[in-house]
Amino acid sequence: MYNWDFMTVVIGYEAWWLKGLLVTLAYASGTVLGGLIIGVICGMGLLANRWWLTGPIHLYVEIFRCTPVLVQIVWFFFALPIIIGIDLPAWLAAGIGLTLYMGCFATEIFRGGIISIDKGQWQASRAIGMTYLEMMRHIILPQAFRRMIPPFVNQSVIQFKNTALLYVVAVPDMMYTGYLVVADTYRPLEVYSGVAVAYFILLYPLTQWGKRLEARRDQ
Repeated sequence: MYNWDFMTVVIGYEAWWLKGLLVTLAYASGTVLGGLIIGVICGMGLLANRWWLTGPIHLYVEIFRCTPVLVQIVWFFFALPIIIGIDLPAWLAAGIGLTLYMGCFATEIFRGGIISIDKGQWQASRAIGMTYLEMMRHIILPQAFRRMIPPFVNQSVIQFKNTALLYVVAVPDMMYTGYLVVADTYRPLEVYSGVAVAYFILLYPLTQWGKRLEARRDQ
């Protein structure tokens, strides 16, 4: 019978785990924020109805939506430096890949939220003499944002879990920390069970918040 011993992978490794947790949280929050900024910019670009603007944005969205995020991280780490002739540190290459991945979904969330507003409200806003900016600020965006928040929270949960892929380029997140602890203790069951519990503790409240937001939106 296997003897579980979680203390073996905790005692003496507290600093490792703390660093891994902080790196994971930093990447999750940073790439979600960066993806949100990209989503707003590209989402507004898609609403412009200019082929020279929407074409590249659609291409970006489809490339990142239709390829595995693991492949994207590896590509930015190994291939991009060869193309641009500049070596990128692992933390930057992985951050670019995750941010652009988040950005493609945020773009669709933003665009979908805007176009979900009934056309009658657009027409009524124009009828009372509102400019485009006034209409977006006072009528369209306040309603659209309420519809965007639940899917954005859900995508943020997925993005948080995607940070576990950082270990492939040796970014010292929780998964890579687990890999190092396993190599040092030969206790993979305890290590990866503990990592799973840590992710669950961090993400469960966020998923429940997302469900409440969806329920409130549907009322």
